[in-house]
Amino acid sequence: MSMKIFEALVRPQSHIAIIDLRGEINTLAEDALQRAYSEAERYGTGAILLNFAAVDYVNSTGIALIVGLLARARKAQRKLFACGLSDHYVEIFRITRLADFLQVFPDEASALASEEASA
Repeated sequence: MSMKIFEALVRPQSHIAIIDLRGEINTLAEDALQRAYSEAERYGTGAILLNFAAVDYVNSTGIALIVGLLARARKAQRKLFACGLSDHYVEIFRITRLADFLQVFPDEASALASEEASA
């Protein structure tokens, strides 16, 4: 099994910055994930959406990286959302209680509709 390189690309929207995540979220993803999150913060939006639609794998280190982003968001009083998680990772987010602090949406469209309604 070959490892898929991680990428994180930022797409700013009017009320939210979207980070499209691709590949595997593990220890090798840390630098790219932190850079993308910092870039998303610079857009000054009150919310950041992590789009997991193209993520193949998240290990325990990857979960810890997401927890770190959540801590950064909470400290800055910024909302952090997730979308595009597979059923397996939705369950992992529930078990780890990440879903208690990070609202999870089935897809980008529903996340954006929810954020626009609350903006």
